[in-house]
Amino acid sequence: MIHFSPNVYERMLADARQTFPDECCGFLFGTETADGDRYLTDILVVDNAKEGDKRRRFEIAPQDYLAAERYADERGLTLLGVYHSHPNHPAIPSEHDRQAAQPFFSYVIVSVLDGYIGRVRSWRLNDDGQFEEEAIPPVPAKLVWPQ
Repeated sequence: MIHFSPNVYERMLADARQTFPDECCGFLFGTETADGDRYLTDILVVDNAKEGDKRRRFEIAPQDYLAAERYADERGLTLLGVYHSHPNHPAIPSEHDRQAAQPFFSYVIVSVLDGYIGRVRSWRLNDDGQFEEEAIPPVPAKLVWPQ
């Protein structure tokens, strides 16, 4: 299960709305408990580095990955995944998304329909290299985070 702090959730949705009709992208940081629950406490918004049509694809530049790893190290956080938006498309990963995915990461997809937020879903690769949906509980106004 993946839990969003309200601030992280709002910042991610704001990025998706502001970037529409192009795909947005960024990194997700936080902690993971022994039972596998993930608690997202920070994000790093990055520019979609895709050449050409950014409405159907996103790309993260190698230097942005390095910056994200440094960001996590400097703050004592774990780089847990990537988020991106699907403008006027469901929050379901494409085959391109699957081929570019890495094990361990959570892949959060925000559906943006005509500029309005649709569904937000998270996905992780299973042992067969296929996406499985990761549960996202409702994001309350205030959360208590495990230590």
